[in-house]
Amino acid sequence: MHVLSVSSLKGGVGKTTVTLGLASAAFARGIRTLVVDLDPQSDVSTGLDVSTAGRLNVADVLENPKEKTVRQAIASSGWTKVHPGKIDIMLGSPSAINYDGPHPSVRDVWKMEEALALVEDEYDLVLIDCAPSLNALTRTAWAASDRVAVVTEPGLFSVAAADRALRAIEEIRRGLSSRLQPLGIIVNRVRPQSVEHQFRIKELRDMFGELVLEPQLPERTSLQQAQGAAKPLHVWPGESAQELATDFDQLLDHIVDAGNIPVPEEGPQAH
Repeated sequence: MHVLSVSSLKGGVGKTTVTLGLASAAFARGIRTLVVDLDPQSDVSTGLDVSTAGRLNVADVLENPKEKTVRQAIASSGWTKVHPGKIDIMLGSPSAINYDGPHPSVRDVWKMEEALALVEDEYDLVLIDCAPSLNALTRTAWAASDRVAVVTEPGLFSVAAADRALRAIEEIRRGLSSRLQPLGIIVNRVRPQSVEHQFRIKELRDMFGELVLEPQLPERTSLQQAQGAAKPLHVWPGESAQELATDFDQLLDHIVDAGNIPVPEEGPQAH
């Protein structure tokens, strides 16, 4: 089971939409996927079309990562109504914020790792939608992860934010979890015609080289529309949605290669 944290250290760069796009690509390819909603805003739970009624959530898991709790916090996504496959979600909750202090104990930092170990035979890929900060929730996610994808947008502060994230990943790798590595930087919300955006992308490439992943993701409303309708991007109609789906397929290739993730010969195809 390969665990990828999707992180950004500042809000508003589309981290959750990127998580949903990657989840859609994995689902279309037939990869058994679990999405963990660790962002207190809980938007990824909404986007995966899940009823939260009567279920436990990620805050319960962080309180007590026992098998019964973990299983009661995981629900099947409504996406499976579109085509067969396994895509589940560990439900988010605003009360996860109570576990986001600046100085987590060592015991607390390992709770997500402990929880995921209980279900590791059931999934090939886990995507953790992290909180947009570097407090306890993100550290807990990274301690459970093999790789971190850093989401940024091509703006004035993007280089500084990406640099800060990569330094933090290195710090956690050295001090806490030697297996942790950056997958790379996903540049989101790109306007190809914008001179400013092209300049910022060049700046990112100059600074981080091959860690800047291809392709960069263009700014498109189709992703927000699919998310708003709680449908996977890969079944959303229209050319722009299909182009974006192809971009996410290519980003998923990086993840599959990094984690040696088994891909079914004939995964359910949503295209």
